[in-house]
Amino acid sequence: MFTRALLAILLFLSACSSEERLYKTEGHVFGTTVSITIYGGSQQRADLLGDEVLREFDRLHRKFHAWQPSMLTALNDSIAKGQPFRADAEMAGLLKSAEKLSTRSGLLFNPAIGHLIRLWGFQKNDISAQGPEEAEIKRWVDAHPSLSDLRYDGNTISSVNTAVMIDLGGYAKGYALDRAAMLLREAHVKAALVNIGGNVIAIGKPGERPWQVGIRDPRGAGTVAQIALHDNEAIGTSGDYERYFMKDGKRRPHIIDPRTGYPIDLVASVTIIAGGGRDPGLRSDGHSKPLFIAGPEGWQAMAAKLDLKEVLLVDAQHQVHMTPAMQARIDATHKP
Repeated sequence: MFTRALLAILLFLSACSSEERLYKTEGHVFGTTVSITIYGGSQQRADLLGDEVLREFDRLHRKFHAWQPSMLTALNDSIAKGQPFRADAEMAGLLKSAEKLSTRSGLLFNPAIGHLIRLWGFQKNDISAQGPEEAEIKRWVDAHPSLSDLRYDGNTISSVNTAVMIDLGGYAKGYALDRAAMLLREAHVKAALVNIGGNVIAIGKPGERPWQVGIRDPRGAGTVAQIALHDNEAIGTSGDYERYFMKDGKRRPHIIDPRTGYPIDLVASVTIIAGGGRDPGLRSDGHSKPLFIAGPEGWQAMAAKLDLKEVLLVDAQHQVHMTPAMQARIDATHKP
C-alpha cells in the first residue's frame, strides 16, 4: 500500500561542526524504510524526537492501512454494505482534501479505485503477476467510483456508490510528513530531514548549506539529478520500480489509470517539489500521481492544471523531461 520510489538521500556533513552533529533515527513503517535526521542538539534529544515521530507514523499506518484491519478498512466495509460510518475529524479532513485534488486532476488521482488496486494484486505485501479478466476490470471502471460519492454528516461518512473502496497509498505518506514536520517544529529543532521511502520534507538547513537530495535513476543504481531542498519544501517521487510485476513482457506498476483500469507502463518515474503552506508533504505525495498517469504526452498540461512548477519525468525509454523551473533548480544546485 505505502511503498514508494526511493530517493537517494545525500547528506553533506562538511557544514557541521563537532558541536552541531546529524543524528539519524530509522524505522520500517508504511511498508518501507523511514528515517528522521536531526541537526544539532544532543543524541538523547534526537533519539526521543525520532521515536516520537516513528510512533506517529505507526499510528497513521495502522489507521489508514488499506487491507489490514484499520479505520479505513472499517469505512470501506460500511460503504460496501451501504451503511454510514462514524469516522473522526482527521479522517474526514484527509478525505475531503483528497477529493479536492481528485477533482482538480480530472479524477486521474482517484483513491476510490481500491477494487481495481486489489484486483491487480497490489493490496498485499508480496506482489505476484496477475492477469485479471477484462470483464472484471470493466466492471469496476464502469462503476465510476470517486471520492465525490462520499457524503458527510459531521464526521459520519456514507457513500452513494457502493463501488467506492478507498486506498490512500498515494496520499497518507505525504500527510505523515506534514505531521512529522509539525512535531519537530514544535520541539524547536534547528533543522531536520524526514524521509518516508522517497517522500522527503526539509526543516531549516544543516549549517550553511541547505539539505541535498538526489533523485533516483529508476533504471539504475545512481541518480538522475541532485536538488537543494530548503525549509518547508517536500520532494516526492512516484515510480514503477518498487511495487510492480512483469507479465507478457510488460511492466505492471501499482499506479493504475482509473479511466482504463490498467497499470501505467509509459512512465518510469515522476518527481515534484512542493513548498510553502501547511501541507507541502501532502502535495508532494498526491500531486505526482496524476502526472504519472497523464504520461509523456499529457504531464505538462496536468502540471499546469495543478500549478506545479518543478517537475521531472523519466519515461519508460529512460528519456528525462523536466519543466524549466526544475532545470533551473538543478543547475543552481550545482553552482559553487
